[in-house]
Amino acid sequence: MGVSVKCRYGLRALFELSKRWGDGLVRIPEIAAAQAIPERFLENILNQLRQGGFVESRRGKGGGFMLSRQPSAITVEEIITFIDGQIYGVDCEGDPPLHPCRLKGHCIFLPLWQDARAALEAVYSKKTLQDMVDIERRPRFPDYTI
Repeated sequence: MGVSVKCRYGLRALFELSKRWGDGLVRIPEIAAAQAIPERFLENILNQLRQGGFVESRRGKGGGFMLSRQPSAITVEEIITFIDGQIYGVDCEGDPPLHPCRLKGHCIFLPLWQDARAALEAVYSKKTLQDMVDIERRPRFPDYTI
């Protein structure tokens, strides 16, 4: 199972708020424009993230959204599991599995799928929003076009 579009939009919205950490509230149109997210989806996603404790919001003139915690305190895994649920390597694994398998308990590939899921979880759990901001701020290779 991959990361859903909704989850990718949520990650990008939180990334944008991380880049603006400490600058106050950010309006939905600013987040949407900066991260190429359709505004009609973004409001719902941000409201879900508010309910999950990731963002705070204020309505009205001068309103908007901001992170509720420091970017270094929010992992990618935490966001993905909040929006998409448990990370599965394949559809036949999990409780309950998305697609029951007749080979359950005898499938030679199940340990492979479990290792793959564990590897994904390890990567996601080690990366914070601050890590992503820091990666974006790294200098890029110069353009050597002639």
